[in-house]
Amino acid sequence: MKRLLPWVSYLIFIPLMLFVTVACGSLSLLVSLWDKSGRQQHAIAHIWAKLMLVIALSPMKVVNPQNLHLGRAAVFASNHLSYMDTPALFGALPFQFRILANHYLFKIPFIGWHLTRSGQVPIDQSSMRSMVAGLMRGVSTLKSGMPLLIFPDGGRSSDGHIRQFLQGAAFMAIKAQVPLVPLALVGTYELLPMHTYHLAPRPLLLIACDPINTTGMVTKDAEALTQRLMDAIATEYYRHSQLVQPASVPENQAKIPSSQL
Repeated sequence: MKRLLPWVSYLIFIPLMLFVTVACGSLSLLVSLWDKSGRQQHAIAHIWAKLMLVIALSPMKVVNPQNLHLGRAAVFASNHLSYMDTPALFGALPFQFRILANHYLFKIPFIGWHLTRSGQVPIDQSSMRSMVAGLMRGVSTLKSGMPLLIFPDGGRSSDGHIRQFLQGAAFMAIKAQVPLVPLALVGTYELLPMHTYHLAPRPLLLIACDPINTTGMVTKDAEALTQRLMDAIATEYYRHSQLVQPASVPENQAKIPSSQL
């Protein structure tokens, strides 16, 4: 069966995913002509995500779903394992939100058009000035009442293990004085690891940890808050993952050290 999976992916899974992505993306772009709130576009993205998981034969289970229903803006921070993280989270989170995405994605035809029209937040990590500008755009989004989703490790894991987190999620939560919600995503690395182009269907798990209150915190607390965020996600991730937690967390390869914030 394992030998057949690549061929099933290439001949069935991937073509279906491409079709669904193009169809839903085109519909979303059309809807964006009149949907200024982004509500209808997000609903289409939610349907797209659900269909992607159905095609991948990878059902999602959410643990502690009550921690997702805050009734206010918050920063939702998840570990990043795979390209399948985005549909997994868009399908699991039961509310409209925006994502903090690498600026280069906004330059790609079709993908960039959709990201721009749906109000997602670009961030450029090529310099400290541009990165802070992107984070402040995220703060403005939060202050407008819109929740924000971010991958604080800054990129996909190459081996399934959690890397050191950047401080951007904590920084934005503190500046906007909104809760920071740790999300531990399990199974997407095994579903589609980095540098792999075929799917290995499996059940997925999202653990919504207790929200962390940032009221009264200042930006100098971002480092300690980031550590608390990483500890919460790592604890739940390794509790439910097949991987063994390493003695120390590998360093992050991000270009801009988060300690400069």
